[in-house]
Amino acid sequence: MPDHLDRDRFPVDEWRLREVRFSAGDQGTTETLFSVGNGYLGMRGNVEEGRDSFSHGTFINGFHETWPIRHAEEAFGFARVGQTIVNVPDTKILRLYVDDEPLLLTVADLPSYERTLDFADGTLTRDILWRTPAGKHVRVRSRRMVSFAQRHLAVMTYEVTLLDADAPVAISSQILNRQDGSDEYAVRAAALGSGFDPRQAGRLAERVLQPELQWEGEGRYVLGYRCTNSGMTLAVAADHTIETANEVEELSQIEPDLAKHVYRIRARRGEPILVTKVVSYHTSRGIPARELVDRCRRTLDRVRENGTQETFAEQRSWLDDFWARSDVVLHGQPAAQQAIRWNLLQIAQASARAEGSGIAAKGVSGSGYGGHYFWDGEIYVLPFLTYTMPRAARNALRFRYTMLDAARRRASELNQDGALFPWRTINGEEASAYYAAGTAQYHIDADISFALCQYLTASGDDDFLAREAIDVLVETARMWADLGFWRGNGAWAFHIHGVTGPDEYTTVVNDNLYTNVMARFNLRAAATAVERLAAADPEAYRHMVTRLQLADSEVAEWGRAADHMHIPFDARLGIHPQDAQFLEKELWDLSNTPADKRPLLLHYHPLVIYRFQVLKQADVVLALFLQGDGFTAEEKLADFDYYDPLTTGDSTLSAVVQSIVAAEVGYQELALEYFGDALYVDLADLHANTADGVHVASAGGIWSALVAGFGGMRDGGGQVTLDPRLPELWEGLTFRLTLQGTRVRVDLRQEDLTLTVERGTEATLLVRGERVTVSAEEPVLVPLEDQGPRLIGAPTTRDIEGTRRADGTVIVATVPDTHEDDEHLFG
Repeated sequence: MPDHLDRDRFPVDEWRLREVRFSAGDQGTTETLFSVGNGYLGMRGNVEEGRDSFSHGTFINGFHETWPIRHAEEAFGFARVGQTIVNVPDTKILRLYVDDEPLLLTVADLPSYERTLDFADGTLTRDILWRTPAGKHVRVRSRRMVSFAQRHLAVMTYEVTLLDADAPVAISSQILNRQDGSDEYAVRAAALGSGFDPRQAGRLAERVLQPELQWEGEGRYVLGYRCTNSGMTLAVAADHTIETANEVEELSQIEPDLAKHVYRIRARRGEPILVTKVVSYHTSRGIPARELVDRCRRTLDRVRENGTQETFAEQRSWLDDFWARSDVVLHGQPAAQQAIRWNLLQIAQASARAEGSGIAAKGVSGSGYGGHYFWDGEIYVLPFLTYTMPRAARNALRFRYTMLDAARRRASELNQDGALFPWRTINGEEASAYYAAGTAQYHIDADISFALCQYLTASGDDDFLAREAIDVLVETARMWADLGFWRGNGAWAFHIHGVTGPDEYTTVVNDNLYTNVMARFNLRAAATAVERLAAADPEAYRHMVTRLQLADSEVAEWGRAADHMHIPFDARLGIHPQDAQFLEKELWDLSNTPADKRPLLLHYHPLVIYRFQVLKQADVVLALFLQGDGFTAEEKLADFDYYDPLTTGDSTLSAVVQSIVAAEVGYQELALEYFGDALYVDLADLHANTADGVHVASAGGIWSALVAGFGGMRDGGGQVTLDPRLPELWEGLTFRLTLQGTRVRVDLRQEDLTLTVERGTEATLLVRGERVTVSAEEPVLVPLEDQGPRLIGAPTTRDIEGTRRADGTVIVATVPDTHEDDEHLFG
């Protein structure tokens, strides 16, 4: 498969994303690709000069405005509070004038141009040569960094040198608040069906940020604001310094929505001008802006004392540690390696310093999905964090715990016991106006519980279990026990009706397979956690029982419901129906659906889509991955063969899961194809919406596709296992897993696997069913036998009717090898 990128414009570089030719045609996309952030603060990669940008985006995780959702037809329990991330005052602006002519990249004469996002330094740099209208040559170098080490800090430098003539130069550094607080390209779209594209953010017509204060002095500027409806407060401050041998005049201007520091320079040929801008943002749910100003000042004062070079050194040190724990190396394939590291960096930029907030679907790189938190974080991002950045995983899960009271209220509103977490939210309240594809996705409770248990098992964090995580497990189990019901038809079974699974093209159904198997996990996990806590920490257990008023009969009921959970299965076809009625529907003819009618959700009414067997994303197939111990190898193959041809891939969440399960069932070429699609979702803008921000869940899924798909890692039953499925064209794969505080490096080759302890004492894993313990003393080499069946071809739409034979046989298709371009990425 081709690697999708124009390599004349974006050269291959394993540690950088470099752009060597400017193009105005895809600025929205490249502003996303070159964003910098730390999980709290994010700055899109728009040009410093400001005027030419597609989206002047600066975002702070969780900083949002609210509004009342007005439904065309009201009903009890509908979401009431709309929420959207706010585009905060922009500090990136550094406008340049030479001979009073502005530098505007869209029209500028640029003999040379290079922009670079450095994965190792976490910096965005740009180096251009500008030929002015008067024919003078000007070198302009800039650097931008959002600090991982200091959560509230960003640093920018801007260096200008006249190469062949003197000229008057002006540099205008600004803090600019665009008064509606929204992204200029966004449209109001609260949910599916209510706007042109439900993936974009809502746009607010009223003023969002109300000015609270402004102050300037000695090159420092401070602005403070309060959100009109949510009441959230913000302060932003910037320090300015200049280094040059040229004569300089400084001017200042301060207004409620604009702070401006202007340098007028009599620039001489060959004398560089270096402007440094140090910025701090602080936000709160209600602390007065004046107090946040004090916090900004303290942040900036530290940088004044220590120097900006120290901040860049801290950034490099933080990232050195990040890559030591998190890097995944695909040996001998630099193009794919570049894309892998770009995706891994995006996870860090979306989550590393998100402390006290969730992980938004677009991180802090754009306003897509309104800055909301979904199940994406728990299922697609948390595995990476759990096994490489446990502290960040704990922070993300603690954020869900802080939302527990709101989830209890939501459950009560829907006439349920326990807690029901909102489908999409920022502040803990349900923000999905379209309940069928929103609130009905009850599986989010199980998704959160799954991520909790995965973290607890991998980390051994018993304190978190005893004090907080146990509450989430108990309350979600209560919800499932109350939502489901018992029905007898020869034997009693536990059913769950009126829910929507991950596939949003099929809504409000009975016995959705994914929901049922994940609810079964949730019920068992809660019962096991209660029993474990009682045995290991009786005092914490007593506190929990009192706090939650837990009865022994509840725990017993959870186990009984889990043991008798109805798992749909069609013996005639030998597959698991996606839900109770799914197989009764007509098949959608995907092969004859025009490309300009994709994605389906933008071109067909929901009722049209709901009548067919067609999937937005993997549903049953995701269950095969997350709860693989509950399915036989034959069932996995049959299910994959049936559902893969029905899956549109309209969701970026799908390809990574399809790749993982394709690798497991033996479709090696198909696994590679899906992996390539996911790898370049944003880098090549394959879904035509990268301008809205990075698809963070897909980026997280890249790690899972590599580690769980081709590396064969699973962690069911509290034991990490490895059953590698390394593609024949790959030389090797290296990744790390942090297990109970011990970091293990896994070096996978075609013929063997080597385990090495890089930090800690020892760890035990199962490799192809054999128990292997590796200690810090020496690595362990494990020879690998044959990697299992490798099926030729893949399921196609032609095979679906074939699976409907009366004898229930399942056909595995044989198709010609159409992947001759795979070598560009994988060989």
